[in-house]
Amino acid sequence: MPESVPVRCPACRRAHLYTAPAYPCACGAPTAPRLDPATEPAVSAHRAWDDEWLTVPCAVCGRRNQWPRPELGCPCGTVLRVPVTAAPETSAGPLARTAPGARGAPGQAPGGPDAGEAAAAPRPAFQPRAIRTARDAVTAAALYLRWLGYRGIRRADQRPPNGIGLAARGLLAQVDPTVRPAAPRDVECLWLTAMTESADCVYFSLAGYTDEARTRAASLGVPLFVLDLAGAPQPVNDSAEALHDEGAPAPGGGARDRRT
Repeated sequence: MPESVPVRCPACRRAHLYTAPAYPCACGAPTAPRLDPATEPAVSAHRAWDDEWLTVPCAVCGRRNQWPRPELGCPCGTVLRVPVTAAPETSAGPLARTAPGARGAPGQAPGGPDAGEAAAAPRPAFQPRAIRTARDAVTAAALYLRWLGYRGIRRADQRPPNGIGLAARGLLAQVDPTVRPAAPRDVECLWLTAMTESADCVYFSLAGYTDEARTRAASLGVPLFVLDLAGAPQPVNDSAEALHDEGAPAPGGGARDRRT
């Protein structure tokens, strides 16, 4: 069960019962940060991207996942950062640090010399997170990319013309939470930036894409996803369907072929 702690707002003194959100690890197990009931919550007045994430080890497989820090919005308008305790390292078996295969398996089954050729287990179902704000859209995209098997997700070094840029090993992603459908220029800028970094790219949009943007993405091989308000990315072209089915390339496999 998710952990709950009492939280009192330092601004208005209202008392709340906060329940830590649980996120799905790549192995399928729910993971949640340990809350610290002995420490007063802090008011979140100024945001920095690096401070928005926590490293939380999975109690089942030992993976060290990064999830958003626990926060609570008080009715008085104050945003509270709920304190957490440092989670201990998990003693895990030989599967704990094995990178997932192309279809999202946490690793191959142990066994003899042929164990590495065993069929990978299917990925667990993606657990979406509802989108209410632009930040939620970025979180939903990051969760989905982790589910696909991408690691080291962070904010991209270069800010895209629209939305927020995310980066992972071998990947650039653009999350557009605006109400304007993405245009061909948006797709082209993402593709060109990814080309300069020898990376694949993927586009997430809340408002969808113009017909011209879809045509341009098809010619460039850029996967396009639409984020629904439930937080589940929906593929809208063949490249996105392939990425959804196959997951992230295996480590060392390099970027997928790009079209010109």
